[in-house]
Amino acid sequence: MTHTDLRSDTLPATVRDFLAASTVHDVDTASSFLAEGVVVVDQNETFRGRDEVHAFLRDAGSEFEYTTEQIGARRVDDEHWVVTLRLEGTFPGGVADLDHRFTLRGDLVAELVIANHEA
Repeated sequence: MTHTDLRSDTLPATVRDFLAASTVHDVDTASSFLAEGVVVVDQNETFRGRDEVHAFLRDAGSEFEYTTEQIGARRVDDEHWVVTLRLEGTFPGGVADLDHRFTLRGDLVAELVIANHEA
């Protein structure tokens, strides 16, 4: 069953805390929520393992100033969650709505796919 438009406080703590840490660029805290064999795909670029993902989190968007706001969330099932974030800032285009598709393994992020929001 898919639930849409969930509030942040109804998301699993792992998703909520990972997003909170990554939004303020607290890479060490965000990385603490990653499973050993984590895979992150951002706009079709793939990062595998904690070291590569840590470097991605450290460097992603660092050349721009931007704000982040959660504009949607949905539960696919107990292990799959989608959070839509709106980024506004100095990057080309100035505004982007991005889906963050989480796959959880226990209390850790096993996979995260970041892609343009599917309307």
